[in-house]
Amino acid sequence: MRGPRLRPRDRVRVVSPASFPSAEWAEQVMETLAGWGLRPELGKHALDRRGFMAGSDEDRLADLNDALRDPGVRAIVAATGGAGAYRIVDGLDLAAVRADPKPIVGFSDITNLHIALWAATGLAGVHGCVGTGGRTDESCRRLLFETEPITLHAEPSSVTVPGRATGVLVGGCAGAVNNFLGAGLPHLDGAILCLEGPQNPHFDRMLWGMLRAGLLDGVRGFAIGDLTGLDPSVAEPGPDEAMTVIRERLGGLGVPILGGLPFGHREDQLCLPLGVEANLDALAGSLTADSAVC
Repeated sequence: MRGPRLRPRDRVRVVSPASFPSAEWAEQVMETLAGWGLRPELGKHALDRRGFMAGSDEDRLADLNDALRDPGVRAIVAATGGAGAYRIVDGLDLAAVRADPKPIVGFSDITNLHIALWAATGLAGVHGCVGTGGRTDESCRRLLFETEPITLHAEPSSVTVPGRATGVLVGGCAGAVNNFLGAGLPHLDGAILCLEGPQNPHFDRMLWGMLRAGLLDGVRGFAIGDLTGLDPSVAEPGPDEAMTVIRERLGGLGVPILGGLPFGHREDQLCLPLGVEANLDALAGSLTADSAVC
C-alpha cells in the first residue's frame, strides 16, 4: 500500500516519535522540505524532552497519530531516530493509515514504525532522513515526488553470495528488527531483507535467533547496507569481518546476499523505499526498488 506522490504546496508534518532533535536540526529539516516547495509543519511535541526521548510516550504517539489522521498532511518526516519509537508501535491508528496512506520518512529507531505499519497494513515508507544535503536529500526527494524505480549500486568487491531475487523489500536498522523477535516480527516469506547498523555481537545473536526460529526460511535475498564493524571492546575487527559474519550466518540459506549497499548510518547514505517490490542482483551489484509513492 503506497500513498500518492507529493506535489508542490503539500503539507508535511515533522514529528519526533523517538529521541528529540536540537532546535537547529529541526529547523534544517524544515528548511529542506520548504526548499522542495512543500509546506512543513512541526509537531506540537517534536522538541519536547524527557530523558533520551522527545517527551512522553503519550505525546509522541499523539503527534504521530494526529499526522496520520489529518487528511491535509501528505507525508510524515521523523526529525531524528535515537530510541523510543518501539514504545509506541502498539498505539498506532491503523484505521487512519488504511483510510489515507501516506509515507513516513525515517531510519535507525524509526525502523520500528516501518515494520509495524508494513506488518499491519502493508504501508510503504522511506528508510532515510532529510536535512543532510547531497545525495541523501536528493534520493529522499525523488522517492517522495516521483514514481520511477530507484537503483542502488554496491561498492566494489562487495558481492557475498551471487544470484538474483525478487520480493518485497523490508527491514532496516538491524537493532530495530531485533526488537520484534518474539514480539510480532511479520512473516518474511517472499521478502528481500535489508539490514544495516553496527555489526556487533548483538547483531550476531539476532541472526542466530532468527535462524533458529525459522524466521528466515522464506527470505529470497539479503541487501546489506552500512556495517560499522565489531565493538572494539569485544574484538578488533579485520577489514572483512562484518561480511564474514554475514556469510557464516546467512550463506547456508542458498539465497543471494549483496553487501556494500550505500544505505544506513553514514553521512552520504541513499534513502531506500521499504514495503515495495524490489529486484536484487548480487552478481551485478545492484538493488532496484519501486518508489514509495504512486
